[in-house]
Amino acid sequence: MKFKKTLLVLALSSPLYANEFLALEAWVNSLKTPNFAKIKDVNHRKTMFFNYLLPIIKEQNKKNKIIRKLIIKNHLNQAQLDKLAKKYRLSNPTKAQLLNAVDIIPASLVLAQAAIESNWGRSRFSQNWHNYFGIWCFKSGCGIVPRNRNKNAKHEVMQFASAYKAVEYYLLNLNRNHAYEMLRKIRAHKRNNQTKLTGLGLAEGLENYSGIGYEYIELVQDIIKQNNLARFD
Repeated sequence: MKFKKTLLVLALSSPLYANEFLALEAWVNSLKTPNFAKIKDVNHRKTMFFNYLLPIIKEQNKKNKIIRKLIIKNHLNQAQLDKLAKKYRLSNPTKAQLLNAVDIIPASLVLAQAAIESNWGRSRFSQNWHNYFGIWCFKSGCGIVPRNRNKNAKHEVMQFASAYKAVEYYLLNLNRNHAYEMLRKIRAHKRNNQTKLTGLGLAEGLENYSGIGYEYIELVQDIIKQNNLARFD
């Protein structure tokens, strides 16, 4: 514990140590993660995968529910509203616009995408760096360079200190990235009509998540149906 605290102090005091601390923290947390690649029974692997990620997803969604209630009841001061607007990349948002951004993502959708993007937790990016969602970044040194990256490509695969951080960023990404505006519109429409939010429904807004377009939506929906993930929504 003292060793970890020392590294944290170094990371905060000098950017030179920050990446090294992140890598070490990711490695330590990876030791606590089930080794999904070693689980040969498919059904058991899936169960372990869902059991591992579901509590994290629920916790992150709960945080967004709490913030939504504070917004609805006008319990946030202007400084707090400004901070939220900056976080979600909104310029002078109305209350409705802020609520459209600060919202949950159904657990079935999160689990289905995690299964696809991490190959059920067996990809090296999920095993070593907790990236379960195939999330990229575009600044040199921001993540891990893929082995077979195109010579002219600039993207790297983001690394996270824990699965908790990965899920947190994934939700934020869907809630603020322009590419997923359709998902947020679908969700807002359901909210306005007091219709249950489901992974199957919100998946229709994921066409830009992958280069294969609408086929990706169908793939996500198939995973939800085949594994009865709607039971988690």
